[in-house]
Amino acid sequence: MTDALPLSGKLALVTGASRGIGAATARALGAAGAHVVLTARTSGGLEEVEDHIHNAGGSATIAPLDLTDGESIGRLAQAIAGRWQALDLLVLNAATLGSLAAVPAIDAKEFARLLTLNVAAPQALIAAFDPMLRNSKDARVVALTSSVAMPRAYWGAYGASKAALETMVGAYGEEVKNISAIRTHIVDPGATRTAMRARAFPGEDPATLKEPEIVADAIVELVVQDTPHGFRTRIDG
Repeated sequence: MTDALPLSGKLALVTGASRGIGAATARALGAAGAHVVLTARTSGGLEEVEDHIHNAGGSATIAPLDLTDGESIGRLAQAIAGRWQALDLLVLNAATLGSLAAVPAIDAKEFARLLTLNVAAPQALIAAFDPMLRNSKDARVVALTSSVAMPRAYWGAYGASKAALETMVGAYGEEVKNISAIRTHIVDPGATRTAMRARAFPGEDPATLKEPEIVADAIVELVVQDTPHGFRTRIDG
C-alpha cells in the first residue's frame, strides 16, 4: 500500500454503479487503487465506468444484475468468492425513488418494489457477502441514506425505506463489531446533481448542486481514514 494508492490490494463492491453517485464512487475507489466490482441493471453505463477506471490505470469488473432478484445476488457472491478471499468494502448505493405521495395514496405494488430494492436487496447483499467481509482485515459497509429518513410530508415511502436501511445496517454493525474487523458507516450525500434528484425536484437548477464526485471523494476519505464504527455523516459540499 502506498500513499498515492491507499486502497491498493483492496476489493470493493459498489451497487448502482452505472451513473450518479455510484459511478463517481466506483471511479474514485478505482483511482485510489481498489479493484472495483460494478453492479447495476444495465451493462452500458457499467462498461463506461469500467473503461474510465481502466483508462486511469485502475482495475474493475462489471456484474450486470437485477438486485430485486435474490438469486442473482447469491450467484454474484459465489462468483466473487471463487476469485477473491475477502471483500473490503461494500457500498450500498442502489435505490429507487418511487412516486412522491401522501401515505394513504402510496401505490402498494410500487411500494413493495421500492422496499425490495432499497431494503431487502441490501440485506441480501450483506447476508451473501458476510463471510467475505469477515475475512477482511479492515472491512467497511457504507450505506447511502437521505435526510428524508426523518418524517417529511409526501416522502413516506422513500423515507421509510431509508430509515429501515439505516437501522438494519446499524444493527449489523452492532452484531459484528466485537467479533470481526467490519465497521459500518451511514452517508447522507445531501443535495447532489443526480437523475434521482432531478426527478424529485424538477424545477431545481442543477447548477446549484454539487457534483457526485464530491460525495465520492468523501466516501473514499471515510474508508481510507480510521473512521470509527457507526459513523454517520452528511456531505454538504
